[in-house]
Amino acid sequence: MDRTATADAAASSTPSGAPLPPDPDADVVLADVSQLLDGMPQQRGRPTATVAEAVPGRAAKAVPGRAAEAVPGRAAKAVPAGSAAGVVGGTPLVRPTVPKVPRLPAWLRGLRPWRLLPSPTGTPFTFGYAAVLAVTSLVARYADPALTHALYQSSSTDVAHLVRAPLLVLSASALWIAGGVTSPYALCFLLVLTALERRIGGLRAAGVFLFGHVLATLATEVPVGLAVLAGHLPDSSLHRLDYGISFGVAASVGALSGLLTPWLRWPLLAVFVGMVLEDLIGFTDPMTSWGHLISVGLGMATWPVIRRRHRARSQGPAAV
Repeated sequence: MDRTATADAAASSTPSGAPLPPDPDADVVLADVSQLLDGMPQQRGRPTATVAEAVPGRAAKAVPGRAAEAVPGRAAKAVPAGSAAGVVGGTPLVRPTVPKVPRLPAWLRGLRPWRLLPSPTGTPFTFGYAAVLAVTSLVARYADPALTHALYQSSSTDVAHLVRAPLLVLSASALWIAGGVTSPYALCFLLVLTALERRIGGLRAAGVFLFGHVLATLATEVPVGLAVLAGHLPDSSLHRLDYGISFGVAASVGALSGLLTPWLRWPLLAVFVGMVLEDLIGFTDPMTSWGHLISVGLGMATWPVIRRRHRARSQGPAAV
């Protein structure tokens, strides 16, 4: 007799032709095969209510409330419902927290003390000028007193010298520091001119310095000459000794204050003008004190020009 049984019938029968008894282990748990598909999106941390593993020819057994973990070559391992990423052995994984390091304020982070002093590359005008003043201060300190007095007299911007050689004496008088390197104006020169040059450039800083030096000198000496002509002052006033960098420094202080924030601008002006007024009230050298006040005003008059230059310099590629 020909065999007409199908392959399934053959697989379910014994050699004697009797059907196989039901296999108690035929029901297994279906693995979550979505974990094997890298490209398949899945939602983590949600329990699977009922998952079964399908095996050809065998019935699938559902396990309520438990999710199955598929391991190649091994039996499915049940994982309690509600298990999610970041949990191992029932203990949640806690990511270590790195303590935050407190940061300094922006204005303090940008503070570089070495930029307060001149440098040959950053502030060539102030650096070179300071070198010249250092040499003349050494000459004034260690040279013969008679020679020093002669140099001061030939560089004086008094009325007699201004009438004969104005350009020469106006330039020569700015090569000396009245009082030497221990004068407060020596320190003011380094700090103020350095800060001003870094903001507006060397040429404009030199222009502000000369602007205050020249105009304040003329503003104090011309009235002296007129008073002598009118007979209110003696002829000796025409040879009054007048030299130094204080007028230029005062003008630079007035100009620099316009580039600072208000909480720096007004205290700087208050301290400097207060020192000048104290000298003026003390009547130690009223003409020089008036010249300092005039110089500060001249420096403040340059605010519109230097502020415009400062904005262009800070926004342009040549900003330092």
